[in-house]
Amino acid sequence: MSQNQPQKLIAGANAPLPTDNISIRILSQNAIDCAAYRLTNDGKVRGDGDMIFYGQTRSDDGSVSFRGHDSDGFFDVNLSAQPATIEKIALAFSSAQTLSQVGDVDIQVLQGNQVLMTCQLSSAGRNEKAIILAECYRRQGSWKFRFIAQGFEGGLKPLSEHFGVEIADDAPAQNHNPAQSQPQPINTQRPINTQKAGNTSQANNPPPIPANPSINLSKITLTKNQSSINLKKRDDFGKISVNLDWNQRPQNDKSTPKKGILGDLFKQHQSSGIDLDVGAMIHLKNGEKTLIQALGNRFGSLQSAPYVCLRADDRTGQVSGGEWLDINGQQWSQIEEVFIFAFIYEGAPNWEKTDGVVTIHVPDQSPIETRLTEGAGNLPMCAIARLVNQQGSINVERINQYFKGHQEMDKAFNWGFSWKRGRK
Repeated sequence: MSQNQPQKLIAGANAPLPTDNISIRILSQNAIDCAAYRLTNDGKVRGDGDMIFYGQTRSDDGSVSFRGHDSDGFFDVNLSAQPATIEKIALAFSSAQTLSQVGDVDIQVLQGNQVLMTCQLSSAGRNEKAIILAECYRRQGSWKFRFIAQGFEGGLKPLSEHFGVEIADDAPAQNHNPAQSQPQPINTQRPINTQKAGNTSQANNPPPIPANPSINLSKITLTKNQSSINLKKRDDFGKISVNLDWNQRPQNDKSTPKKGILGDLFKQHQSSGIDLDVGAMIHLKNGEKTLIQALGNRFGSLQSAPYVCLRADDRTGQVSGGEWLDINGQQWSQIEEVFIFAFIYEGAPNWEKTDGVVTIHVPDQSPIETRLTEGAGNLPMCAIARLVNQQGSINVERINQYFKGHQEMDKAFNWGFSWKRGRK
């Protein structure tokens, strides 16, 4: 097999793997929730540390991790670092839609930048909502890869139970109505294994898994009809993280690597890259209002007012995973409101093609997401969502309104700032 001709596998076929670091790339036409399960010889997980998905992106020893987003994700696997009791690593996904609605799914197995093998899961006539795509498995001291394509019509519940994960019967479905129910925790049936398998090149002393962790595979999607959710009052919400991510690969070429921010979507600025920025307006209880954004180098602070900080701005378009804002949940009592927005700093705005998504991560809560797919015309500014302090609770409200610029958005929401043109 030449370097330029990866092996193509059909369902049921297998091929040898290098006993080294590999990456498994999963590409889809629509959003799916990918997961990996490390399995013992009875086909079951040992505990929550063997599950890798968007809410827990590393195994307990760091030897399996997930990066990317829900239509172009990578599982990075250090095969040589797997514990001796692990016989298989199953790769799967679930969706609120059937496979025929999701569309074809492509799988690539890579070693570095070299594609070793490819598989395509055809969606034609398939009504399952969860699929075991493939597995890495041990055979006579070596590792092999098998394309499986096994479906579960019931979706996430039967898929997880197949791997020894117990889901309560009243657990809400994906993208459930947050006003009707709170997500129930998903726990493995077996005692949790808190022993590490040893240090690896990918593991930088990961924190041990607690004795009784709660893993939740559901996420809450805010829509026009389900536009808010309230998180019960706490004395300490911990560190709240807000992520802005988007589709960075060309829309019509799923085989090529990602190209900068938004790739070919904004061709007129392709050479210099497109700059998509996230920011926030913070209103404190003492009446002070502060703006956090890369424009003007206003990065904020977690330990002092305004208790919100923008992580380093990516001006190259080469960093996967998007941009992040952090909120100090220990100081939530000092905050009246955090208003989250995004704008296209350079390039022609086309929010629908970006497949942009903002996800709010609050410790011990399901991720809360809203998608930026409704922008029309040439409006580069999006008012996304706000977190409002309601007597100590956090009320997350979806906004998704689009504006010509900062000043127009300020006027719409009565912030009262004075604006002048600036550059980073």
